Amino acid sequence: MQHHFIGNAAQPASSRRTLPVIDPSDGQPFDEIQRGTADDIDQAVRAARQCQEAVWSKLSAPERGRLMMRLAEMIADHADELAAIEQRDCGKPTKQARADVAALVRYFEFYAGACDKLHGHTIPYLEGYSVLTWREPHGVTGHIIPWNYPMQIFGRSVGGALAAGNVCVVKPSEDACLSLLRVAQLAAECDFPAGAINIVTGYGHEVGDALARHPGIDHISFTGSPRVGTLIQQVAAERHCPVTLELGGKSPQIVFADADLDAALPTVINAIVQNAGQTCSAGSRLLVEQTIYEPLLERLGQAFENLRVGPAAMDLDVGPLIRASQQQRVWDFLSDAQHAGIPMVAQGEVVEDAPDTGFYQAPTLLRDVPAEHRLAQEEVFGPVLAAMSFRNEDHAVALANATQFGLVAGIWTRDGGRQLRMARRVRSGQVFINNYGAGGGVELPFGGVKSSGYGREKGFEALYGFTTLKTVAIRHG
Repeated sequence: MQHHFIGNAAQPASSRRTLPVIDPSDGQPFDEIQRGTADDIDQAVRAARQCQEAVWSKLSAPERGRLMMRLAEMIADHADELAAIEQRDCGKPTKQARADVAALVRYFEFYAGACDKLHGHTIPYLEGYSVLTWREPHGVTGHIIPWNYPMQIFGRSVGGALAAGNVCVVKPSEDACLSLLRVAQLAAECDFPAGAINIVTGYGHEVGDALARHPGIDHISFTGSPRVGTLIQQVAAERHCPVTLELGGKSPQIVFADADLDAALPTVINAIVQNAGQTCSAGSRLLVEQTIYEPLLERLGQAFENLRVGPAAMDLDVGPLIRASQQQRVWDFLSDAQHAGIPMVAQGEVVEDAPDTGFYQAPTLLRDVPAEHRLAQEEVFGPVLAAMSFRNEDHAVALANATQFGLVAGIWTRDGGRQLRMARRVRSGQVFINNYGAGGGVELPFGGVKSSGYGREKGFEALYGFTTLKTVAIRHG
């Protein structure tokens, strides 16, 4: 049985209630976590505040950096253990689980090196004045982390907050929290002060709501759905608490006739099947210039038919979805597509050895999806790719921007002028030209526009969101 991690110690829930941990590969429970309450959040916030005031705020930036680098090394030393935990807890194929651990290590390496490089400025002003700015931490930051990439999102969110001088209270998803509990234990083992990292598990409507409402939380970082993001904004606004929101996307891959298709096709496929399509930045819409639409779909269909789905430990192309309700959500989208007469080009295969009780979905390629259909408008969060054609640049831009989201876009063309024109016209927080994701670089600021949220995580830019700016004007005559 797993416990909360508060003040560097395992703590049972005040409710004394627990929740089962389900293996997505077979649908069976294999562990228990605590069902937290508002009282548990209050305990965690108090531990964090005490740490901030008594210890963390007194550490120099290089000292914080050394602690974070030590944690990065500790995570690397426990990579196999963490990957195995993530694989069973989240249903990730081995290669994805290992990649997530490597990303977590890189986040803490990056932010460890950034601790002593967050500087203010001096401002030329009136005669007899010296004016300077300081970057100061918010204090205690709250982090609500989803189930699709718990370690990666912990790294980009908590790593940035710690580097900026904050201490953290983390509410992971009830569907995926085991790896973060272990990372918090590793932090304690490498001498992080008690209260710097606190983990409280449980349901979003209980623990997440309590975290967002707590008056001792000075900043909230949330990754999840637009609906919940709206609720968090409303709650935070009541006490004027700043928030950073990453709320998903319906990201387009835009392929022009002059694109290098041999380079584009593997990336297009990976961008929708990685993590079983349960990725905020998944390339879930494929926009293809009319003149190559048919031949590209033929090649893509053949590739989809070769994709294999199975238990995480088999390390196939695709693992299971996270839970039964997510599987049903994907089925509902596909049922809607069938009723609307949207043609299916191809589908992968769930292997015979996959347990019937697991949450599997074969990757599916659909074509001629109307721009107004929910398949082109809403996140499926499954391995379903919606293809449509466009006539020219203007039409491609109109289709790309025709959703409420604006997180990521991929543009495939050899024309340098078109690359820049499209990059400027597509409304999204990130644009990738002749690639998609750029290897996931932790250095690259990440966030969206429109309903994809606001604020930026990853890279040095994240440190500005995790701090406030203070202006100091000195009159010295």
